[in-house]
Amino acid sequence: MVPREQVSSFERAGLFLCDFPKSECRLRKRLPFESLKAGSHPLPYGGGQTTGETFTGSTRLGRQVVMRKTGGQIVCDALIREGVDVIFGLPGGAILPLYSTLGSYPELRHVLVRHEEGASLAADGYARASGRVGVCMATSGPGATNLITGLATAMMDSAPVVAITGQVGRAAIGSDAFQETDITGATLPVTKHNYLVMDTRDLAATIKEAFYIARSGRPGPVLIDIPRDVQAEEIEFDEAEWDKPVSLRGYNPPTIADVTDVESAAQLINEAEKPVILAGHGVIISRAYDELRELAENAQIPVVTTMLGISAFPEDHVLSAGFPGMHGMAYSSLALDQADLIVNIGARFDDRITGDTKRFAPRSKKIHIDIDPAEINKNIKVDAPVLGDVRHVLGQLNPLVAKTTHTEWIQHVEQLKADHPSLRIRETEELLGQHVVKAISDATNGDALIVSGVGQHQMWAAQHYQFKNANSWFSSGGAGTMGYEIPAAMGAQLAHPDKEVWTFAGDGGIQMTLSEFATIAENNLPVKIAILNNNMLGMITQWQDMVFDKNFYANTYTGNPDFVKLADAYGIQARRVTNQDEMEGAIREARAHDGPFIIDFVIYADENVFPMIPSGQSVEQLIEESL
Repeated sequence: MVPREQVSSFERAGLFLCDFPKSECRLRKRLPFESLKAGSHPLPYGGGQTTGETFTGSTRLGRQVVMRKTGGQIVCDALIREGVDVIFGLPGGAILPLYSTLGSYPELRHVLVRHEEGASLAADGYARASGRVGVCMATSGPGATNLITGLATAMMDSAPVVAITGQVGRAAIGSDAFQETDITGATLPVTKHNYLVMDTRDLAATIKEAFYIARSGRPGPVLIDIPRDVQAEEIEFDEAEWDKPVSLRGYNPPTIADVTDVESAAQLINEAEKPVILAGHGVIISRAYDELRELAENAQIPVVTTMLGISAFPEDHVLSAGFPGMHGMAYSSLALDQADLIVNIGARFDDRITGDTKRFAPRSKKIHIDIDPAEINKNIKVDAPVLGDVRHVLGQLNPLVAKTTHTEWIQHVEQLKADHPSLRIRETEELLGQHVVKAISDATNGDALIVSGVGQHQMWAAQHYQFKNANSWFSSGGAGTMGYEIPAAMGAQLAHPDKEVWTFAGDGGIQMTLSEFATIAENNLPVKIAILNNNMLGMITQWQDMVFDKNFYANTYTGNPDFVKLADAYGIQARRVTNQDEMEGAIREARAHDGPFIIDFVIYADENVFPMIPSGQSVEQLIEESL
């Protein structure tokens, strides 16, 4: 046993942070390195059988089969049983025993990234696009800490990710050994749960629990830290371990809602004259597209989505009313403000939508359907909280909602769209970012998977691409992670190799993770990359212009690379577009190319994103572009 004085401050205190749903966080006493025990909850296995095993022997005891396996073999077997087929990773000394085993498992495709942040962001993109758990691996020390930004991104946006890190040998923990970092301590705030596995016999149960936690309830990232000697140690492994179900005391994610709460929500909907549905990322996570559409059509309720809820509802539907908030459509924000009922489905009333919470939609009653009790009444007080899984709750709610029309209200929302044409692009001979997004939307007929980074290009992509298919938009919402666009697009493409994937990037954010160009080229991933290049940090410049009295500082790039030459250096096809006349031809060329393609769109620099509601303000301070 490791001496208590050699472990992290949390372990030293004998405390364990049980960070499942935020509302259920508790500190409880435990023995150092105590594992959560297996018990009653069935684990939804992803299928697959173990192969490539290099056992040194086995023993049959009655009906039990005991085999000699290394920790690395147990990890690989467990991943296959969880349905994992792709791993994003970068090896290092502390995780080499696992990597030396990985090659014996052809079912596990390993994608060698160029930076560990790329691994965690790619796992995030894979998870969102596939609906399965994304997996990433890294070594100890800087390898593990480089995963943190991706884990924080997944945590904020509820993406199911499992990160496996190597750690120094058990005897060296606490000695400041080479590349030793307390990664479980460092990732406590940005993971749903994490583990340090000190006993090889705990590996199977730990990995099973980790995947169950990551994918169940409100999904999120889980980290498993495995000392080098645990990976290498050979033990007698009882195959019956695979059949033990998972039971986590105090962790019981809700599914079906309380009947009384559902009835109260239905009554409010049936009584409302000007209702609006606010559909969030929870609709996508729960795969509740049909149930949402049924509610909207039966009760004739306009649907606005959060930014992460984009593609939860088809944007070519007559009831689609855009997305509201800081840079959302003006008519969407006004519809929320003028509604007499807001039905929040799987969204968390975040500050980018509400602005000043005291002035957010003060005339409306509010229903909030969410799986995480911590989100209910956290930012906005609601009249009818409904706790449960969105798809199950809507299944309960829809039969209770009367089929009706809200003709006058729907006509009013349509008039808001006419009076506040947020998607109209101003006439100019300059090449604008909006032109690029609209052209790609038209060329792909809204059928592509779209990824974006963070900044002005993100807002233009959200505004001007018309999303027709469910779960086709992937971006960093809560964390606002610049550099998300390239690794996440890799993950989305690997999740759906048969689909067209475009990623919109800014010239600032792309330089944070462009080392993954090598990964894209090496794997010949046919990702199409649209760089909206204005040689500056566009959103920073806009805020300095509009909020900080034009006090421009540290906002302009004077040393950007030639992205076309850079693409050529990586062996990726590319071309540059500087005007509107070249735009459609370049997009056709990119789409026709069987492989990755980069287009450097040199756009007009002095262009701001509108509409805009300044931070902390309300719809009363809405700023629209003069057309």
